[in-house]
This record gives sequence, C-alpha cells and structure tokens, in this order.
Amino acid sequence: MKKLITFLSLMLFQIAVFACPVCERNQPKVLRGIVHGAGPESNWDYISIWFTIIIALITLFYSLKWLIEPGEKNTDHIKYSILK
Repeated sequence: MKKLITFLSLMLFQIAVFACPVCERNQPKVLRGIVHGAGPESNWDYISIWFTIIIALITLFYSLKWLIEPGEKNTDHIKYSILK
C-alpha cells in the first residue's frame, strides 16, 4: 500500500511540475499547469469535459455513500457472509 501511495504521489507531482513548455504555452489560461497536450478546440470540448466531470463526481459520491452506509438491514443478505 505504501508503494502505491508513493507511486501515485510521484505521478501527480510529475504531471503538475514537469509539463513541457510548448504544451504549457498552447493551453488557455484556465488549463495551464493542469493538462498536457493540445488544448480544447471549441466550446463543445469544454461542455463535454464538464459533463464527464459531473458524471464522475456523481459516481464517486454514490459509490462512497453506498460503500460506507449500504442501507441493507436484512441479516440474510449476502454481504454478511462476506463480512463474517
């Protein structure tokens, strides 16, 4: 687990710090230092990006919500065979 956390931390650090100057210069001000590569070509790109972010956040919210508090109270539920 410690190796995984270290790996992910280094990957995030690399993305944030070591972007190439050409890509940094070609990005709009809003996205500088966040993304790498070609910038959005039209407003439809921004709409699709925000739509994807919203779906991902909703999915994350419900995944965590049902993982922490599943709401199943039946003692015969299959989850109790795993939890025992």
